[in-house]
Amino acid sequence: MRQLDAPQQARVRRDLIERTVPAGAFVCRKGEPIEHWFGVIDGLVKISSVSADGKSVTFIGVPPGGWYGEGSLLKAEPRRYDAVALRDSRIALMPRATFQWLLDSSIPFNRHLLIQLNERLGQLIATLESDRLLGPDARVARCLAQMFNPLLYPELGPRLEISQAELGFLTGLSRQRVNQALQLLSRRGLLNVEYGSITVLSLDALRGFEE
Repeated sequence: MRQLDAPQQARVRRDLIERTVPAGAFVCRKGEPIEHWFGVIDGLVKISSVSADGKSVTFIGVPPGGWYGEGSLLKAEPRRYDAVALRDSRIALMPRATFQWLLDSSIPFNRHLLIQLNERLGQLIATLESDRLLGPDARVARCLAQMFNPLLYPELGPRLEISQAELGFLTGLSRQRVNQALQLLSRRGLLNVEYGSITVLSLDALRGFEE
């Protein structure tokens, strides 16, 4: 929110609500009325949906610094997905009234939303391509590249705290298969794997990785 002027920042700080969500718990649920815009202060959140017959699909993972839910707020419709904390997470909730006030009063905020919506569309296209055309190694690479998007998550930096099990939840792969993919990407010089974290060495190479 650095692009906001001082009075706008003051109101946002006053209106924001902070919530701690334990690992495995819902941040918000499909079908709920939309009352807030959600930001991840710390932790990791999975955005997904489960059909009536139990089939699930994961759309994105949201690391620290990311916001989500603006589309549902703009359309004023019930939420169309679940958001689940993959690890203990601190979540910021911006009330609908504050979100709408910024829309009406801040050109920089509107510009930020346009960029965010455009990047989300790109993520959706990349996810469809990954799921339908690419193998597991490329799926892991593209999933990581999405979470290191500098426009959506400008404060993240090159290192992300994420376990192989959490990456498996986001890609729909087993932890063992994720480990194989990470070792391959590490040998190619695209990233470094540490216990509980990954450091990206070449974001462009991750984005374009194909098997």
